[in-house]
Amino acid sequence: MIMTKLRRSVLLALAGAAVVAAGPAAGAYPDKPVRLIVPFSTGGGTDIQGRLLSEKMRAGLGQQVLVDNRTGAGGLIGAQITVESPADGYTVLFTTATIAVNTTLQADRMKFDATKDLVPVVWVSSAPLVLVTHPSVPAKTVRELAALSKRRAEGLNMGGNTPGSTSHLSAEMFKQFAKAKGVTVLYKGGGPATLGVATGEIDMLFATAPSAMPHIVNKRLRALAVTTAKPAGVFPKLPTMDSIYPGFVSDNWYAMFMPANSPKEAIDRINSEVKKALSAKEVAAFYAKQGIDPVGGSPAELADLLKKEIVKYANVIKSGNIKLR
Repeated sequence: MIMTKLRRSVLLALAGAAVVAAGPAAGAYPDKPVRLIVPFSTGGGTDIQGRLLSEKMRAGLGQQVLVDNRTGAGGLIGAQITVESPADGYTVLFTTATIAVNTTLQADRMKFDATKDLVPVVWVSSAPLVLVTHPSVPAKTVRELAALSKRRAEGLNMGGNTPGSTSHLSAEMFKQFAKAKGVTVLYKGGGPATLGVATGEIDMLFATAPSAMPHIVNKRLRALAVTTAKPAGVFPKLPTMDSIYPGFVSDNWYAMFMPANSPKEAIDRINSEVKKALSAKEVAAFYAKQGIDPVGGSPAELADLLKKEIVKYANVIKSGNIKLR
């Protein structure tokens, strides 16, 4: 009888210890869905990547990753919502290089400091912009295009995807680096801007690779160069703008951030799951088809990138006295 009671006490004690031990594991990150804020509209390049990655991340995290499109102000509305969210690891911002541009271009509207109020999580990918012209434009190289702009009294009609986009800033960089002449015509997205140059409404555009690719293949557009520092895998024969005008680099990068002071455990876990997602065959195939290079960089690499990009675009914006109209 005494042994039976003793055995029961030991078993109860062991059971209690097991429950205590299971406690932290049950509450380990993540124990609820993660919100992925995309500060741009559905169907765009950021949204498509976000939804593709969220599916892969869900499997690894064991929780839903819910894409939440919060558009407006060139990505600032979604970023502001992220900054104001609890720093618990359950709100992630998936944005682009526009956040570096907006630090200067929309300084009067920006209510947060991108380098202090957001913490870098992962540098996801990089996509080249490709300089394209309408086939009727009599220039087959970048230097010929710059020379043509100077011969025309009115210069060239230079497109831009949206105000403050890297496409917009690249057109301004072309004016500064090549001393090219022209008027920048801004659109409401990459699709309309690419259609504008394909129909001859504008002369040239620094287009995103995915939007330009079908038109280049069908010869509705002529591709002259890419904006990445190194030749782009999707356009291996095209020269880089940097090789023609040293310092002209303006790739469209994509990255994830969390509110400042978010748990390191959450940052490391999301970084790891994104890297796993990027290595998945279907994700790699999609990126290759779209002309996007996966990166999977560390938080430190993203922090360094952001600081350098802020300085670079600040110089371009101030030199050109560029303002949002």
